[in-house]
Amino acid sequence: MNEASQKKRSLRGTAWLTQGPLPRLLDVLSGDGEEARVAGGAVRNAVMNLPPGDIDIATTATPEEVIRRITLAGFKAVPTGIEHGTITVVAAGIPFEVTTLRVDVETFGRKAAVHFGRDWKADAERRDFTMNALTVTADGTIHDYVGGLADLEARRVRFIGDAATRIAEDYLRILRFFRFHAAYGEGELDAAGLAACIAGRGGLEQLSRERVRMELLKLLVAKGAVEALRAMAESGLLVSVLGGVPLIADTARMVELETALGIAPDPIRRLAALNVFVVEDAERLWQRLRLSNAEHERLASMGEVWWRRIVPAGDALARPWLYRLGAEGYLDRVLLAWGRAAASPDDEAWRSLVSLPQRWTAPVFPLKAADFLQRGIEKGPALGAAMRAAEEAWIAADFPADSETISQIATNAVEGAAKAT
Repeated sequence: MNEASQKKRSLRGTAWLTQGPLPRLLDVLSGDGEEARVAGGAVRNAVMNLPPGDIDIATTATPEEVIRRITLAGFKAVPTGIEHGTITVVAAGIPFEVTTLRVDVETFGRKAAVHFGRDWKADAERRDFTMNALTVTADGTIHDYVGGLADLEARRVRFIGDAATRIAEDYLRILRFFRFHAAYGEGELDAAGLAACIAGRGGLEQLSRERVRMELLKLLVAKGAVEALRAMAESGLLVSVLGGVPLIADTARMVELETALGIAPDPIRRLAALNVFVVEDAERLWQRLRLSNAEHERLASMGEVWWRRIVPAGDALARPWLYRLGAEGYLDRVLLAWGRAAASPDDEAWRSLVSLPQRWTAPVFPLKAADFLQRGIEKGPALGAAMRAAEEAWIAADFPADSETISQIATNAVEGAAKAT
């Protein structure tokens, strides 16, 4: 361990560790033969000078003792996963997951028979990656039983112990291996971990689609997403997840454009770049990943062939797209079309298209059913046809706002509907 790593053995003075309800919560769960520490991601992030995110606590106290102490202290205890030793504690409105140290006795993929324990090293050794097995006490002292600090310094995502064994305990760890490398790793993937993921890829079929969706969407917005996806594709893993051929170059273009334009990474937009070329692709991903209806609708919109018709041809031609699609759908289409057109991120015409929602707000169609009824048209199919024709004429006229033009559009639509009948 070099000098830099030695210094990182303490988080003394770290703001989130010394402020808010956490210090008192750790104090309540410690003493009288028990000990509590912050564990996992918050410690990893602190070592990397990142925001802590959710703060999880590990303790030697049994779940029953945790509830007893929490209740006496005036905090709220919610037994969200008590069969696995987890209690959610709400302190000052902030939720903390408190989990009793465990020893896995027997594992069945995601499910495991566990015994509660008091051995911090044994608890660390049952976790997934070395960087996630760090714990820190209230005074800022970091405890590392599996080489997590050295791996963090090297930006290396490494399974604890035998990689194949860790994966067999929960096959979702295959996806987490690539996701954590995308988020925290640098350089080449850990060779032993990669080999174990490839060997265990058949286990991905055992996972619920909801869990696969969660990991994939998190991976897609990580800083190293493209390289991690490329490694998955080259290993034959990504086709198994998606059920279709991944378009890595298109994904790289989407990431490049988002970065150049200062647009926040969007997992659904990146998923479309990765694996949606026609509407059928969106349907497949909807079922395969159990996407929400809203996510499916976005993908289907980006899969329609007419995204290819979006070209940098000026605001007048772009405004109808923005009106019909809304700001989010419009941006999805423009970025996807831009990326697949292979135009430069500095292309001024495409940049102008992207900026249209900031420069123009789509108006509301100014005509109502009453405007057509008072012109003599009756309720029914003819009314609907007249309203649709009027809206199309209004769009084609570039959204006029003056009452005379709007009135004439309504009159023309009614006359057209009358002729059609």
